[in-house]
Amino acid sequence: MSQITLYLDEETEALLAAAAAQSGVSRSKWVAEVIRRYASDTWPADTLALAGAFPDFPLRAEFQQPGQAADVPRVGF
Repeated sequence: MSQITLYLDEETEALLAAAAAQSGVSRSKWVAEVIRRYASDTWPADTLALAGAFPDFPLRAEFQQPGQAADVPRVGF
């Protein structure tokens, strides 16, 4: 297991300490969990479960006004 050193100002360190205590884990474990959550390249399962959940959700094309530039193509979805 690797180790890193973080330099935090007092306010940020207090936020870290409070969040870790509230979660019931060490500061190191809390930081590791945050890194895993935010450095991941996948969507959370609860977010993916929402796909198609709103059948009447309007698409941008329905709102496109005459003379308005076309939307950019979407990639990877």
